[in-house]
Amino acid sequence: MNLALTAAGASVRAAAALSPRWGAAVAMPLFGYVAKPRPVHADDEPTMLRARPRTVRVPGVDRRGVDVDTYEWGDGPRTVVLSHGWNGRASQFSMLVRELVAEGYRVVSFDAPAHGASGGRRTYLVDWLGVFAALQERHGAFEAMVGHSFGGLATLVGVAGGVDAARVVTIAAPADADLLLSQFQGMLGYPDAVATSMRELFARRYFPGEADPFAWLSSVRRPLPAGVPLLVAHDHGDRVVPFGEAGRIIAANHGSRLLATQGLGHNRILTDDAVLDAVLGHVRSPLDVAAPAEVEELGEAPAAA
Repeated sequence: MNLALTAAGASVRAAAALSPRWGAAVAMPLFGYVAKPRPVHADDEPTMLRARPRTVRVPGVDRRGVDVDTYEWGDGPRTVVLSHGWNGRASQFSMLVRELVAEGYRVVSFDAPAHGASGGRRTYLVDWLGVFAALQERHGAFEAMVGHSFGGLATLVGVAGGVDAARVVTIAAPADADLLLSQFQGMLGYPDAVATSMRELFARRYFPGEADPFAWLSSVRRPLPAGVPLLVAHDHGDRVVPFGEAGRIIAANHGSRLLATQGLGHNRILTDDAVLDAVLGHVRSPLDVAAPAEVEELGEAPAAA
């Protein structure tokens, strides 16, 4: 654990000793804080240089308005939107971008607020939803949406909430926001009483007026609309988002397909050839054929305990 995280946890626990609400008040600003953006990898620079940069403006978590950098490749009539995860950026999809453009798609991605080239230091899922809405207004219905990690959860929530996408792919995605709050509690080490206050404060801060925001921040409690095919790719050894999250998403979305990998972890799965082929196959798949639930294993699955 780094020193900054240790100090943050100590501050939250000290406030919690006085009151769970005080502990939650100290923890809340840390929950939406994003570390310094990762640089663009050298292998991804050529793809990013070929992008057509634009911006969209979204309300932002503070509802003050924030500009988000977007990127477009290709000029086909069918639009595929790629959504990165927490501490990610659009450039992570460079290999998939090249594959999709070669197939004739228009590809659109973005750096969420506080990520990549976009400004700010704080964000949450509402910003991803705001970007989806702005891109939908610009491009119309999406042929497909592909989301990695937190961006995968945002994609599931967005399409369940009305974003018009014909197909969905998630890669290493959590099933709901509860996991994220639980992981945050584990990192800072605050007690359950603070966790309860955090959930209440989280709901008031990000989703005012919502009786139970966790009901719709969940692919389990609010699955995709019928007829939207879903591919879920996840690695057995993912140390960021547990593999079990994939099973929860699959169980809630009838007819979805699970692509289980081994040895790719949380990020390398984005550049694996077999995974890229599966994503392309899903994006090209016909919509009028109801596919049965399917599990495909890539590599050797771990032995049962």
